[in-house]
Amino acid sequence: MYVLAFDTANEVIAIGVGIMNPESRSIALVASSEVAARRASNTQLLPRIDAVLAEHEIRREDIACVAVGRGPGSFTGVRIAMATAKGSASALGVGLIGVSSLDAVAWNVQAAGGRGPLVVVADAMRKEVYPVRYALDEEGVERLDSDRVVKAEDAARELARGGDSLHGYARQQNAARLLCGDALKKYGELFAGCGAALNPELWTPTGRGLLLALQAAWRVGEVDPLDAQRHDPAFALPVYTRLSDAEENERIRLAKNDPKNLVAGVQDAAPRRDQRASMHDTAILNARPDTQGITYKPLDAAHVADVAALEARVMGSDAWSAALVADELPRGDRAWWAAYGVPTTCRPLEASGNEEIVEGSPLSGSSDEILLGYAGGWIVDGQVQILKVGVDPSARRRGIARGLLARVAADARDLGAQTCSLEVRVRNTGAQALYEALGLHVLGTRPHYYSDGEDALILEGPLPLAQHDVAGMELKVGETSEDARAVREKQADAPREASGETQASGIRRPLILAIESSCDETAAALVDGNGALLADVVASQVDFHARFGGVVPEIASRKHIEAICGVCDECFDVAATTLAVPKLTWEDLDAVAVTYAPGLVGALVVGVAFAKGAAWAADKPFIGVHHLEGHLYANKIGAPDFAPPAVVSLVSGGNTLLVHVKDWGDYETLGATIDDAVGEAFDKVAKALGLGYPGGPAISRHAKEGDPDAIAFPRAMMHSGDLRFSLSGLKTAVVTYLNNERAAGREVDVADVCASFQQAVVDVQVKKARMALEQTGAPTFCLGGGVAANPALRDAYQALCEQMGVRLVLPPFSACGDNAGMIALVALDRYRQGRFFGLDADAQAHANLDEPY
Repeated sequence: MYVLAFDTANEVIAIGVGIMNPESRSIALVASSEVAARRASNTQLLPRIDAVLAEHEIRREDIACVAVGRGPGSFTGVRIAMATAKGSASALGVGLIGVSSLDAVAWNVQAAGGRGPLVVVADAMRKEVYPVRYALDEEGVERLDSDRVVKAEDAARELARGGDSLHGYARQQNAARLLCGDALKKYGELFAGCGAALNPELWTPTGRGLLLALQAAWRVGEVDPLDAQRHDPAFALPVYTRLSDAEENERIRLAKNDPKNLVAGVQDAAPRRDQRASMHDTAILNARPDTQGITYKPLDAAHVADVAALEARVMGSDAWSAALVADELPRGDRAWWAAYGVPTTCRPLEASGNEEIVEGSPLSGSSDEILLGYAGGWIVDGQVQILKVGVDPSARRRGIARGLLARVAADARDLGAQTCSLEVRVRNTGAQALYEALGLHVLGTRPHYYSDGEDALILEGPLPLAQHDVAGMELKVGETSEDARAVREKQADAPREASGETQASGIRRPLILAIESSCDETAAALVDGNGALLADVVASQVDFHARFGGVVPEIASRKHIEAICGVCDECFDVAATTLAVPKLTWEDLDAVAVTYAPGLVGALVVGVAFAKGAAWAADKPFIGVHHLEGHLYANKIGAPDFAPPAVVSLVSGGNTLLVHVKDWGDYETLGATIDDAVGEAFDKVAKALGLGYPGGPAISRHAKEGDPDAIAFPRAMMHSGDLRFSLSGLKTAVVTYLNNERAAGREVDVADVCASFQQAVVDVQVKKARMALEQTGAPTFCLGGGVAANPALRDAYQALCEQMGVRLVLPPFSACGDNAGMIALVALDRYRQGRFFGLDADAQAHANLDEPY
């Protein structure tokens, strides 16, 4: 039984293969291969794994476990390995175990004869390092520090002082300290006095080191490589040790009690009532409330007094002062969250003495949101210590404490925490029940811990992360497939497209799974040989990006890694139900497809690496799909008989262009935006108006109540004589109008602004569409992209096509945004044409739609 291990956390691809012995819990090394990747890990990893296995005559089906270096290291490098491993392990049906990349370095040093104190210093970019101390002896390796990120100068200074200040561990004596790690390439001089640098060949992970680290964890019972159920690939995650840049910058701003930090374009925390009047000239962005009407946001300094007041109500003499809370916010090893909403009245339940929520009964009769709860945690030594959890008595039993703890835990996980601990009063049985439900257990008691002399129970357990559909995200299941099915039922008498052999299971070949991860939606779909979408699943990240007013690429990449296994698993389950078969697996597929371009490259990398890993493991063809071509094919979801020639308007957050579809695969871009895309303009105008993110639906909703002729916004390039677009000037005109109105003390009519802005966009789009239809003589006009869901734009195109005698094909609303159904339909055609990608394919941020691929 073989274990395959690999790592791409830095500039080296490390691959290890070993034979597992369950009786001795040992792994015999078969192969260890290391090669410099130079930022080409995604193109070289699988071909090199193939080569190693072929050299030792090992079949894929002989692999019983996959182990992967989970960092810390280069975020992109770690995600490439992790996504590839998730795809591979999923398709092989084996467990996936994450191994510390730094532990792999330490174990390799030990195997090479290193003994005594060792410090691995890995490069963390931004003049930072990941320093971890180890003790090496004949028996093995002992890790002395948890993962953390430190400024290189500070780490060197701590080591120069003897290392005893590194996380409080005692200084090691009796042996010279050894140093290794790829950070020494940059900071060799800085760390020169901190120990003896080892040979550079020992600075990075190796296949041997990965296997030894895995073996060590196996022997102490931390993992079981042969237990696939215990090591579900969905739950393996990278080690980040810090939040995304957007989140870190947000925390810095929120720690400052400056009203400017609350305005649109900076962050979204709701202003306190005494600040609202002074902020009439600036729009406020709000995070999206949950199903209980509760809005969760990182705690800001403006609400510290509210927290202190609530503390006094619920904590009594143990309450923290506003100054103590404020002192917490700037600390990099803290995570504080707050919950806002409308309080409800409560009445005591006689039998239990608890409180019953009377839903929909605001205490004050006001709809203003107030602080309802708060929670804070301290991340230290791989654990988050919950410092505070408080919920307004009027808002209890609404899941607020659980929601706050989940958000603190999510931040703590990204900062390196793996477990959680806290104290709770012995008499607080209600809180104890919650913590028990979250998996925490009692370790002991702290006598007289509280100011009134009451004892505290010490609880410890796993991180209380949100248990939502997938990675804290809601799943949208079956929307595009239902649309496609409804259309096909209406066209039941139409001739069916030729397909492959029909098996006893009823599957029409080929069966292709497609994955989409170009932006902030993690999606998967299954299509059969008739072009029927058997399943489509989307995990939307919009809630994670809403508070930033737009998509944050780093957060998007992280969420794709968390969600991609669960989305694909759900897709298989839905398709099995559709086909009335017991189960579908990767082995049942004929190909695996994925969006390879264009989009956010970090997001694309996750989808491409995962899909390649799955295609390799299942030994299926791998198909790359151009995202914009997917939007062209999305029109087939609502109209399976749609065929070129046609003119298609692609309007989304990243694209605005008119395309002449001469035939499938033969495209000519007639005109594109020279600056902002339509969707981008909608988001920016919505942001200026304080309508939140995403902007398109919000503007459309308000525009219904406004006058489209109220404000004469410009129609840029309306009469340019060509098919190019420009949205930047219109966006600037709207912002200028808003600023002028507010400066003059006039109240802005949001509905009129939305309606007038939207009409200016529509007028230009329709004028250019008419020109394109006249220029090409195409008999059909189509839409694609997220903005294709705008009702006003759809109505305007319908009127245009009726006037010109042109057929109008519109994608279903569910197929306008990013989805995998459209990718699957493109993949089906490419499969029939035999147009496959190699395992050395990579994601591309940009790709010309007009160029064949």
